[in-house]
Amino acid sequence: MSFLRRRKVPKTQNLGPQEIEGEGEHGDMKTKPRPKLKEPKRWSCVDSCCWSIGCICSIWWFLLFLYNAMPASFPQYVTEAITGPLPDPPGLKLRKEGLTAKHPVVFVPGIVTGGLELWEGQQCAEGLFRKRLWGGTFGELYKRPLCWVEHLSLDNETGLDPSGIRVRPVSGLVAADYFAPGYFVWAVLIANLARIGYEEKTMYMAAYDWRLSFQNTEVRDQTLSRIKSNIELMVATNGGRKVVVIPHSMGVLYFLHFMKWVEAPAPMGGGGGSDWCARHIKAVMNIGAPFLGVPKAVAGLFSIEVKDIAIARAFAPGVLDKDVFSLQTLQHMMRMTRTWDSTMSMIPKGGDTIWGGLDWSPEGDFDCCARKLKNNDAQTADQSGKGSLGSTKRVNYGRIISFGKEVADIHSSKIERVDFRGAIKGDNLINTTKCDVWTEYHEMGIEGVKAVADYKVYTAGSILDLLNFVAPKLMARGDAHFSHGIAENLDDPKYEHYKYWSNPLETKLPNAPDMEIYTMYGVGIPTERAYVYKLTPAAECYIPFQIDTSAEGGSEDSCLKAYLLLSTLLEGT
Repeated sequence: MSFLRRRKVPKTQNLGPQEIEGEGEHGDMKTKPRPKLKEPKRWSCVDSCCWSIGCICSIWWFLLFLYNAMPASFPQYVTEAITGPLPDPPGLKLRKEGLTAKHPVVFVPGIVTGGLELWEGQQCAEGLFRKRLWGGTFGELYKRPLCWVEHLSLDNETGLDPSGIRVRPVSGLVAADYFAPGYFVWAVLIANLARIGYEEKTMYMAAYDWRLSFQNTEVRDQTLSRIKSNIELMVATNGGRKVVVIPHSMGVLYFLHFMKWVEAPAPMGGGGGSDWCARHIKAVMNIGAPFLGVPKAVAGLFSIEVKDIAIARAFAPGVLDKDVFSLQTLQHMMRMTRTWDSTMSMIPKGGDTIWGGLDWSPEGDFDCCARKLKNNDAQTADQSGKGSLGSTKRVNYGRIISFGKEVADIHSSKIERVDFRGAIKGDNLINTTKCDVWTEYHEMGIEGVKAVADYKVYTAGSILDLLNFVAPKLMARGDAHFSHGIAENLDDPKYEHYKYWSNPLETKLPNAPDMEIYTMYGVGIPTERAYVYKLTPAAECYIPFQIDTSAEGGSEDSCLKAYLLLSTLLEGT
């Protein structure tokens, strides 16, 4: 039929973004938009981070679950499967041999190893009552560093508590079992003694505030009296058996002071009588005793540096010296540690007679390349040609501080020195208005700093004069509590004063003929002995002296290793 027309419907694939829906009102086709295909979502950096964190947390919680679910003996089982049966701990061996607890034991911790906790503080220390400021996790050091420094500093005039601050030693065995998590001090020894029957009533930690001068621990805390009372109680409650005392590091000097204090009459001493030690102490076993002092105490007081800080500076030059968030790290540390009078007890004693002069030292013939001696076999080293006195050159160990590598090596007759003792201080080092910390170097001035460097070389005999020049407030307090000389006549009444009690060169041993004394040291351990210094460039709030980490020996057998002279004859603290 001719009037009929065939209407062609477009193919749907040609309609583009539209689709056929039906006929419209006039017979034409209605269309609707075709939905767009969804594009795959892009993986952003935030998504990647969230996914990674989620995986790490899931794995962490899974491993934590396995750790808590596994038997306690599983780690030991795995270790023994790999390495074979583990040897018995020393305490277990002794118990199998039939040894049991007998004499009560007293531990005397050394410098910095005893915990300190807050009892009263400023507003910045809110919430820290009886929390450790020293020892443990050191969490407050990272959270509030300036507040931490303020509370661990002592009064720079009296050497006692600053106004409104009370920091006290932690009591009990936990005071020095661990210095930090995983860093044990006495914990292993305590555990082994427990295996043979010791417990808290037969073990006592003679904790004290190691920042204070020894006599001031009695003045402020009556610590010496507490040690005396606790030892008397332990002897009385253990069948009259005398105690065995185990001091470590500076604790050796502290207990030496105690033994003289307890014999001395009151009020200066404890009034125990001349035979108190004989009646109460079976033996003293000293560990790493710094009887004659240690050179690194000088570096710590002079420039707040020892080996670890100098090495850190060598790896990251300038980092410790920079003003980060207005916090001058080393300056704050210097201000704090120079209020700790106990550090004065560690300065080398005996002067040049003990430590050597400009061109000699007692260990000057030692071979620095000698390997660590095993089993204390000194003859092995001599037979191998290392350590023999005839095959080594002399080393100027007596020069504890030298300004420049050349000065550390050349003969003293070639050194031009200008005496610093009469130098006039003054003229600030630089504009200090932006400093948030004050050190005694601010009062020395350019001329004072130059005078110290121009003297070139310092031995043990001139170290005290140097420290009196650069740290007069510290030395003024220290001179009242410690001595560093050699007695000419121990019967002189002046040696009855407490300032001499921790110096074995100026005090007699306790009146206890039957008391046993043992002293244990490490052997073959490279130890700080002397330092090479340089002047630092002038800057705001700067410390003018710095260990020269670029100084190295010219040959393999040189004892000068990256800034310091090493000696393997001495054991550090």
